[in-house]
Amino acid sequence: MSPGAIYRHTRFYLDSTTGEMKPKFLLVLAISPAGDLVVRLLTSRAHGRPEDPPCFHGWPYAGFYLGVLGAPLRVKSWLDLRQQDDLDTDDFNRAIRKGFVTKVMELPQPILIPALDCAARADDTTRQQETLMRDVLAKLT
Repeated sequence: MSPGAIYRHTRFYLDSTTGEMKPKFLLVLAISPAGDLVVRLLTSRAHGRPEDPPCFHGWPYAGFYLGVLGAPLRVKSWLDLRQQDDLDTDDFNRAIRKGFVTKVMELPQPILIPALDCAARADDTTRQQETLMRDVLAKLT
């Protein structure tokens, strides 16, 4: 696991209507010294998020436009910058071993760097998450 890795989690959330576990794509932005993963979800639903400028912190939802990244993300995608709890690395590794989580790609650095900067400045980003993301940025630039 490393910053820039995009994973597909096949059982990320429970659909309360159907009772089914639903998938989500997520991007690893940083890893804490304790091993927690700072992640944000990807979405294909614009919901007011613009493509230009790609970094948007306004209403109704903050996001970063990633574009069309290629298989399996063949549609326009945004990084959802709403609050997301950090993920425990041990739990994440268990989900990988069970086949619920698979790595699908690495986000190219020319997209990762501005996405990290945008996510670090988002209102819902905690100070610890911001510090970790800025540390990653410092290593990449």
